[in-house]
Amino acid sequence: MKNKLLLLLLFAIPFCASAQDDLLKELEASSDEKPKKEFTQGTFKTTRLINTHTIESVGKNAFDLRLSHRFGDFKGGFNNFWGLDGGAPMRISAEFSLDGRFTFGVARTFTFGRSNNAVGKLWEGFAKYRILRQTTDNKMPISVTAVAGLGITQQKAVQTPSEYKYFTSRMSYFYQIVIARKFSKALSFQVSPILVHNNLVVESGAKNDIWALAFGGRWKFSRSVALTAEYTCRLGNYGSSYLGTPFSSAYNTAGIGVDIETGGHVFQIFIVNAQAISELQFISDTKYSWNKIGDLRLGFNMSRVFGLKK
Repeated sequence: MKNKLLLLLLFAIPFCASAQDDLLKELEASSDEKPKKEFTQGTFKTTRLINTHTIESVGKNAFDLRLSHRFGDFKGGFNNFWGLDGGAPMRISAEFSLDGRFTFGVARTFTFGRSNNAVGKLWEGFAKYRILRQTTDNKMPISVTAVAGLGITQQKAVQTPSEYKYFTSRMSYFYQIVIARKFSKALSFQVSPILVHNNLVVESGAKNDIWALAFGGRWKFSRSVALTAEYTCRLGNYGSSYLGTPFSSAYNTAGIGVDIETGGHVFQIFIVNAQAISELQFISDTKYSWNKIGDLRLGFNMSRVFGLKK
């Protein structure tokens, strides 16, 4: 019996050694594998901060339906319920993404109710791509996203009957690079150079291209609530815009607000001095100043994301 056990052990030793060698090889191979990149998530909660784009895109195989509204200014007081009674611009947009990096969208801005403003009747299309994404190990310390958009206005002529003689005169474009960093779970910041091109300018001496620089940040102080702020300044003097607003009476835009996350919805409520919603309009045609409380207005964005696939 002892001899049989001895023979069995002698046969088993080579197999055990071989298995041990295979295990060591697997461990060595796994140790040579590079760890996968982990990207920073939730730099901002949605694709917009207040007026401007953020670095975020719509998620993979997702559809984002957005509704934006800017009420009237505060100067009407209680009689106008601080702007809520008057007509105001609204914007409905739909944004899609299949891979979570490339997003394309369409939008329509119109005026709801009675209003004499000139910021409605705008069709838009845009494309957005996440070029760089911040990593958790900070080997890539920033996120970079590029945005390009086209707008077609349906407004009536402002200056002369022949103002929109050519269809191309109704077209305008914008190009934006968004550079952002998430400094902590609570704090995020971004800066965005923007170029707006209007095919039509009304007065002599006006320029077709308008350069601007936007700054924005978010401070998340609870699980579902965050403070947001944004400032967009035009760089240089450009004469008058395609809507006929002299730049001597146009202002840089700013806003401060609150993001509220509720499941698949994000509500953004804020105070701004811009009546327009699109980059194609608020950068060039903001007639209201933060220096006057009566010029300010309440606004909101509402986002609802739907998954296209399970």
